[in-house]
Amino acid sequence: MSAVAQPHHPDITPEMWPRIDAVINAHKQVAGAVITVLRECQNVVGYLPVELLDYISRGLNLPSSDVYGVASFYSLFSMVPKGRHTIRLCLGTACYVKGIKEVMTRIENQYQVPEGGTSEDRRFSLEAVRCLGACGLAPVMVVGEDTYGDVTSDKVIDLLDPYE
Repeated sequence: MSAVAQPHHPDITPEMWPRIDAVINAHKQVAGAVITVLRECQNVVGYLPVELLDYISRGLNLPSSDVYGVASFYSLFSMVPKGRHTIRLCLGTACYVKGIKEVMTRIENQYQVPEGGTSEDRRFSLEAVRCLGACGLAPVMVVGEDTYGDVTSDKVIDLLDPYE
């Protein structure tokens, strides 16, 4: 995709551009491939900065509003940087009653990460969810693919410290 100039962005390294171009080139003739291209490019960069969305729209020869519309509609896409580890805390009734809010407060204070945000060092992103489907383990926390039950504010830091 050399006809389109690669924008400068601090989070997109020179090594990432050939992978991004390969994704776009593999799908530019496929109708309805925007979701696939966005997903694969997000896997390369970690999120979808505005400059990358513009680059994708030019590469797919689509209006930027179409690409932005898809990226902003689906929750699997992020246009802001994410942490290396995503912490999901269940705020469902069972977890809430058993103290998950105190766990969240402890995480926010310890790692300086707001709910719905990412720590400055991009170590953690913190998300509140309505249900993780593990009410018997309440209160529940998921870090990446790891599920923790009976999480308390006293032990949550010990659980998170190994995640670098």
